[in-house]
Amino acid sequence: MRSLVSFVFCLVFAVAAQAQTALKPPTESALDRFLRYVKIDTQSREDQTTTPSTRKQLNLANLLAKELQALGAENVRVSEFGIVYATVPGNLPDNSKAPVIGFIAHMDTSPAVSGENVNPIIHKNYQGGDIVLPKDPAQVITAAKNPVLKTLIGDDIITADGTTLLGSDDKSGCAEVMTMIDTLKQNPQIKHGTIAVAFTPDEEVGTGIDKFDVKAFGAKFAYTVDGEDLGEISDETWSARTATVTFQGKSTHPGTAKGIMINAMYAIADYLNRFPHDMLPETTEGRVGFVHPYAGTIDVETSTLKILLRDFDVSGLDAKEKMLRDMVAKTAAKYPEVKISIDVKENYKNMKEVLKNFPELTNNAMEAARRAGLKPFLKPIRGGTDGSNLTFRGLPTPNLFTGGTNFHGKLEFNSRRGLEKTTETLINLVQIFAEKS
Repeated sequence: MRSLVSFVFCLVFAVAAQAQTALKPPTESALDRFLRYVKIDTQSREDQTTTPSTRKQLNLANLLAKELQALGAENVRVSEFGIVYATVPGNLPDNSKAPVIGFIAHMDTSPAVSGENVNPIIHKNYQGGDIVLPKDPAQVITAAKNPVLKTLIGDDIITADGTTLLGSDDKSGCAEVMTMIDTLKQNPQIKHGTIAVAFTPDEEVGTGIDKFDVKAFGAKFAYTVDGEDLGEISDETWSARTATVTFQGKSTHPGTAKGIMINAMYAIADYLNRFPHDMLPETTEGRVGFVHPYAGTIDVETSTLKILLRDFDVSGLDAKEKMLRDMVAKTAAKYPEVKISIDVKENYKNMKEVLKNFPELTNNAMEAARRAGLKPFLKPIRGGTDGSNLTFRGLPTPNLFTGGTNFHGKLEFNSRRGLEKTTETLINLVQIFAEKS
């Protein structure tokens, strides 16, 4: 009799668990949302004085705000800077005991490659091998250079057609956050605390987050949904600085230039030749930092050079800055008539300095990924996120994966599973915070 009672007891709970997992689907899938969003051109621009840097980003901002309202989000608004804010009310008996958790994704795409007239292609039931993009056969996503493709056998892979980037960075995150909200609305039995949501402009040019209203956002902790491979969770970024080196010469008519002209171009060429090859981004990986001369102007009278300095440790960043200053001194000694100056500004710090005090944020995210059937792993970002800025402004914000790969280029891709599993992870994450409250 006791064994029969035990059997019935287990059967009842098994049926209850099965009913819990049989969720109603969202009104629109993450894939379908993603396909709609990538067709909206939101490319940001550098060296602009306004936020957003391009007005076209507001097209997606206004659309997202409208969709949030339709999904029952509260306090939906688009700020004067194009930032979309909203709140999803919690459904716990006492919401005051659960921390408000934020989710943030950015709307803009990289200035590096066109985001206009994106034509997303679905490569259904991928069976391995290279993927040739149809509008430009020279654009090939090779299996050799993209080992993640081995994990996508049988999946539906989404690419652009070879003439533009896809926009997975970060319209994947936008679609996944929106689908999470939709799923929660369709399934009120999923318990969660209050959720704050934001979609930001100009992440790619590093300026939009400066206008973010942390206090009005109202979250205690947040996550940017802006990473790559499934399971990738990041609580560490570069510490970053930018150096501007100016070479001042003297211009005059070349026909009468003898003894008068001082050509700054020779000095900048000498300076460029002093960069150590093993400290450039094209020769470094992992936790190795770099210096990257990435833009400049060349002219007889005034030549300028902009340089990125990146390192996970501040001491390493200090050493790189010292090296650049020493290089200035050596070039100045060789070209004494050229006036050379260097100005170094801090961009952001490694968010690990703060997030090491909040291990529960990464622990909860890893548990959420495991519940989605993934193998989570921590990976430092060889770059920065909006979370870098927010973490040092009092809103601890690690970064979560989106399933995307090859950001900022024509070979960018994501997959149906990538979008769906990320969405599932987000849903798990809000439940975990509710359980622990």
